[in-house]
Amino acid sequence: MENKIRVRFAPSPTGHMHIGNARTALFNYLFARNCGGTLILRIEDTDRERSTPEAVQVIVESLKWLGIDWDEGYFGRDEHGSPMEKGALGPYTQMRRMTLYDKYLARLIAEEKAYHCFCTEEELDLKRKAATEKGLVPKYDRKCSALSKEEIEEKKKTGRFAVRFKVEPGLVEFEDLVRGKVVFNTDQIGDFVIARSDGVPVYNYAVVIDDAEMNISHVIRGEDHLSNTPRQVLLYRALGLNQPLFAHLPMILGADRSKLSKRHGETSLLAYRDKGFLPAAMFNYMSLLGWYPRDGVEIKPKEGLTAGFSLSDVGHSGAIFDEKKLIWMNHEYIQKLSAKELADFCLPYIKTVDVAGKSPEWVVGMFETIKTGINFCAEVPELSKLFFKPDELTAEGLAILAAEGAGKVLLALKAELSKTQLTKENCKELIGAAGKAAEAKGKDLFMPVRLALTGAMHGPELAHFLPVLGNEECVRRIEEALKKNSK
Repeated sequence: MENKIRVRFAPSPTGHMHIGNARTALFNYLFARNCGGTLILRIEDTDRERSTPEAVQVIVESLKWLGIDWDEGYFGRDEHGSPMEKGALGPYTQMRRMTLYDKYLARLIAEEKAYHCFCTEEELDLKRKAATEKGLVPKYDRKCSALSKEEIEEKKKTGRFAVRFKVEPGLVEFEDLVRGKVVFNTDQIGDFVIARSDGVPVYNYAVVIDDAEMNISHVIRGEDHLSNTPRQVLLYRALGLNQPLFAHLPMILGADRSKLSKRHGETSLLAYRDKGFLPAAMFNYMSLLGWYPRDGVEIKPKEGLTAGFSLSDVGHSGAIFDEKKLIWMNHEYIQKLSAKELADFCLPYIKTVDVAGKSPEWVVGMFETIKTGINFCAEVPELSKLFFKPDELTAEGLAILAAEGAGKVLLALKAELSKTQLTKENCKELIGAAGKAAEAKGKDLFMPVRLALTGAMHGPELAHFLPVLGNEECVRRIEEALKKNSK
């Protein structure tokens, strides 16, 4: 028996994939996978001025990076630029579905459930202003609803008109799977536009036709669409189409509980990819934006999140996007990686020239040393820079190295390195032996070593850092420091 759970993610390709859109896609994915249902990707490209092929590609790229796969719909373009689609209910881009919209539009007009409107924007603005001044809800006064067929045909010759849906007095009620019972009074709506003179349908109309034709069982979307829902319910009823169940997700807010914006951090999903966040960590964190697992365990693999997801556990209040918590979670995921896995993931963030000639073992050793300090990969260049070049010495550092005792320590350490291979296990022992030979200990021993080999007074643990540098590089840096010492 065919599974009847069918959900869709239907973005408009007008820019980057916003965190809010990505969360909507993710919750549709979690619901579909939890229920064994079908997830569809549909592209709503009727905004012809702003929709671009590049933005469509960003949508596909964003979903794939986050770890969301879908079963039906739009899958990108082939080498010839033609849409690649899978499923029997396409096309899955709206501008290729115009014939379908025209068919239903003609039916609504024929049944006198919709009518042509020829009012100009200037006229409509005046009507809205007059209603507002009287304290009334601005809505269309049905001026064009009584035009004869002859008048309509004559006015259509101007080429500028819209089609409005006729809204009858009454209440629109529906059960929202997140918010419970929702009621709207149609007095607050008025006759709304469903198509324009160029034949391109308005969102509220096209989405109804698409969802009905694609047998969508559940519409899961942000609560900013809640005010659209009564209009869509009216269209379902007027056309006798099966109405899906609705679930409106809470808005995503910044830490100050205002609408998420750039001041709260990045708002584009791929910006986090470019900074070097792990997709698994992003998937995990975004799953918690409005939903919380019943067992209280926040860090879970994709399978665990999918298994525990339920719309009944989605909250009503705004979901806080806390970038600090995201960074914490990403750090936790990074710590679970092996040094080899981390190196493979982070290498693109290091200049090729820096690692040229370095062995795979050297690279892995470097990442093993800096691993605990990495929150996301864009930090790697700063954290790893000492492996490629020591910092410039400050005046204080130069003064310390200029002391006679510092030179003795460095010469003694150079001698130890000439006869013994550095390892994590013997590093402290070798430095101790150098200190004994130079009659230095504590700060007088370790500070010259640290300054000579890192250029800084603070930094990574020497027992982890020096073995990765290796004897040859350590000796070279000591010789450079001794030159400074002699000046």
